[in-house]
Amino acid sequence: MNSTQSDPTVQPVPASVTEQVDAADITLSNPKRAVISLGANLGNRLETLQGAIDALEDTPGVRVKAVSPVYETEPWGVDPGSQPSYFNAVVVVKTTLPPASLLERAHAVEEAFARIRDERWGPRTLDVDIVAYADVVSDDPVLTLPHPRARERAFVLAPWHDVDPGAQLPGSGAIADLLTGVGREGVVVRPDLELRLPE
Repeated sequence: MNSTQSDPTVQPVPASVTEQVDAADITLSNPKRAVISLGANLGNRLETLQGAIDALEDTPGVRVKAVSPVYETEPWGVDPGSQPSYFNAVVVVKTTLPPASLLERAHAVEEAFARIRDERWGPRTLDVDIVAYADVVSDDPVLTLPHPRARERAFVLAPWHDVDPGAQLPGSGAIADLLTGVGREGVVVRPDLELRLPE
C-alpha cells in the first residue's frame, strides 16, 4: 500500500456520504424559522442565557437571527417569594433541523447547564422551550407545536413581540393581540441587561 492510498485526503468518498451532503444542500436552501424561549432563575442568570444562545449558534444547522431584550418575571405557578425571579428572553433562529432534532438540541443545552427537572414549575438553572417552528401545528406529546401554553405567557409573548412585532402564533393569531389579552403584569423589561447576538 503506497503513501498516496493511506492519505485520508485522497480516499474516495463513499456514495452514502455524497447522498447525505446532497440532501443537506437541499435542506440548507430552505431553512425554517423557529422561536425559542429561554428562562433561568438559579445561578448567574444572564450568563446562563447568553451561554444558551451561544450553544444554539454553535449547533450545526442552527443560526440565531434575533435576540430579545431581557425580561425579569415572577415564577409561574408557585407562591410569591418562594423562588428567585426569572430572567427570560426569546431567540429567533433559522434552522435546517427538523423539530425533533431541534428539541434534542434544546435538551442538550439544558443538560449542559445542569438543568434539574425535580418538580414541575420548580426552580431551574435553564429552561429552553421551542415555542413555534415555521407554521407547524402538531399535537405530538413529545413536542407539541406551537408550545401549548405560549399564548397565555407574557414572559414569552412580550420578548417575542419585541423582536418580531408582526409575528403570528400558529393557530392562535397575532402575538400582539395575545399579549394585549394576557397583559404584562409581573413581566418587566430590564434595559440595564443585554444579551448579544453571536458573532
